[in-house]
Amino acid sequence: MIEGQETYDIYYDEQGDFLEITFGIPPETEYSEEIEPGVFITRDEETNEIKGIGIISFKKRVEILKRVLEKINKKLPLEISIPNEN
Repeated sequence: MIEGQETYDIYYDEQGDFLEITFGIPPETEYSEEIEPGVFITRDEETNEIKGIGIISFKKRVEILKRVLEKINKKLPLEISIPNEN
C-alpha cells in the first residue's frame, strides 16, 4: 500500500442488490447506523472511524454513492456504475 492511501474492498450482491464498500483493515469490534433509508455506515467501535458503507437497492439509486462519499469525506479512485438492463 502506498503511504497515505487507504485500501478498500467493494462487494456487490446482484441478487440482493446490495453494495458494500469497506475501508482499511476491518476493526475487531464495529457497529452500524442507518444514516438514511437503506444506507448504512459501519464504524470502528473503539475509534469511531468510518470503516464501511452499505447501500440497499443500489441499482435504483446509484447516484447516492457519490453523495454519501462526499458526506463522510471519503474518495474512491474509480467510478462505480451499473449497466442499463434491456
